[in-house]
Amino acid sequence: MPVTRSFIIYVLLMTLVVVASNILVQYPIPGQISGLRLADLLTFGAFIYPVAFLVTDLTNRQFGPRIARRVVVVGFAVAVVLSFLVASPRIAIASGSAFLAGQLLDISVFNKLRAQTWWRAPLMGSIIGSMLDTALFFSFAFAPTFSIFGPNEPFALEHAPLLGVMASEEPRWISWALGDLVVKIIVGFVLLLPYGALMSIVRPMPVQKAV
Repeated sequence: MPVTRSFIIYVLLMTLVVVASNILVQYPIPGQISGLRLADLLTFGAFIYPVAFLVTDLTNRQFGPRIARRVVVVGFAVAVVLSFLVASPRIAIASGSAFLAGQLLDISVFNKLRAQTWWRAPLMGSIIGSMLDTALFFSFAFAPTFSIFGPNEPFALEHAPLLGVMASEEPRWISWALGDLVVKIIVGFVLLLPYGALMSIVRPMPVQKAV
């Protein structure tokens, strides 16, 4: 496929989302709600990253899985390089690994469900891809087991009530991972609105040509 304007736009959007997520994931949300410390539950990155699945799904819908994978790979390469400039090396490595695995899984799931009800493919692809992405990212970024990727962030390893409310105390990054996944799933539902609105603009590839 020759380089087209749409392809470049998708790559730029993907790069912007990943780089912004890598910066924002380092900042816990301040404040409290009914005594619950939000910093023990979420980072700002949780609200931005799910947009990557919207970009991937629109690319897949318009051009098919082969081109969607190209957008993911190009966006991955550019984003990882830029992420080393704006985030710690460990965050960049964790983000790149999780991004690539999660987005490729999203493409596979989307393609298997693309002939079904319009919302099923983007929603299930986003949810399943988010589960893998979250598990890989937070493990690689903060778990002591993967300290080979770089030093641990002390604030991520501080113990706090699980999800901010449970009696048991766990390293804060575990609550971040669970809270992050919940937000990704919620945002996945919300992003069905722009996906549905763009369906008449982003014309689908014929189902029989999907590979």
